[in-house]
Amino acid sequence: MMGARRIPIIPTIVVVAAAAVMVALGFWQLGKVETQEARLAQFAASAQNTDLVGFPQTVEDVDRFSYRRSRLDCLQVNGEPRSVAGRNANNRSGNVLVVNCLLSNGNSADVQLGWAPGPISTDWSGGEVVGIIKPLRTGFAKLVADPPLAGLEASATPDPRSKRVGHLAYAGQWFFFALTALVIYWLAIRRRWRDEAKAAGALPQQ
Repeated sequence: MMGARRIPIIPTIVVVAAAAVMVALGFWQLGKVETQEARLAQFAASAQNTDLVGFPQTVEDVDRFSYRRSRLDCLQVNGEPRSVAGRNANNRSGNVLVVNCLLSNGNSADVQLGWAPGPISTDWSGGEVVGIIKPLRTGFAKLVADPPLAGLEASATPDPRSKRVGHLAYAGQWFFFALTALVIYWLAIRRRWRDEAKAAGALPQQ
């Protein structure tokens, strides 16, 4: 007679707990989908609003006014301009020129003056800037000049869709990981049972 099939307690608890955490992470990602879609709808509406707002000085205002049109007065340029990779209004790759401006309230703000096909330098020293508020990963923002300044071409218009994150795909991945872990563990248990049965002589030797 074949002995009772025993399931190892500790490994089973560990695997089931890990799978439960993965499932919870999957549902957490699903919950973020609705929040993200609401934010993207807000950003899209902001991009259609042509009224000027003050340049945001706090993280809360950046979230509220991202992709709105804004203006600021650059009293002076702090430090050296930065030429970094970027795209123009026709989606052509090249470089955009970013300067840091001193504002009248003592704060500073980054301004993207425009685009050029190669490395850029400029003697632009400040003045009024009108443009679009682009949120940054730091939680703050820069003003993308529209129209461009310093004789440069127009930069690509900041696009709210660039903020989309694949939460739905991440959720699917976590659910898949959980299922895979359980299936692999179940196959390992079945193999262990067969090995135990062979060792006990319950199954013919191959």
